[in-house]
Amino acid sequence: MSKRIALLSAAAFSALALTSALVAPLRAEEKTVMVGGAAMFPSKNIIQNAVNSKDHTTLVAAVKAAGLVGTLEGKGPFTVFAPTNAAFGKLPAGTVDNLVKPENKGTLTKILTYHVVPGRLEASDLTDGKMLKTAEGEELTVKRDGAKVWIVDAKGGTSMVTISNVHQSNGVIHVVDTVLMPAS
Repeated sequence: MSKRIALLSAAAFSALALTSALVAPLRAEEKTVMVGGAAMFPSKNIIQNAVNSKDHTTLVAAVKAAGLVGTLEGKGPFTVFAPTNAAFGKLPAGTVDNLVKPENKGTLTKILTYHVVPGRLEASDLTDGKMLKTAEGEELTVKRDGAKVWIVDAKGGTSMVTISNVHQSNGVIHVVDTVLMPAS
């Protein structure tokens, strides 16, 4: 019996080693972008990548509090304007702590879905003056000056795209430096 267990264990380890040998080169060939100190793999979905970014821990916590993890793991495609921790830090003191409370889930969801546009929009699609209909229902406006891109929210606030074209299996992320706010 112990010989059989040893044989099965050896076979399992061999299969794991073979799988690792085959998968590692595929991952190594993927064109990744570094965000928050972590490689963002195009073969992973938005949530699978975002949880690895040290710069997006607040966003990930907010997405979890709003119950949007399943949505952003879905088929999509989605374009996400992803605010960094520093972007959330620009909000008035206590805002984030207040938003993640269960009684404010509706407001939090509205703000987060305002950062999501259905479809896959590359940086080249973000042309000056383009209006983007968000998943929340309101619009964002693109402002472009050469290679620099800003997203203008309903209140006239601007957020600069600091890292663009972070490809995901279910969309694309553009990292932004300010939280976008819907009109209401």
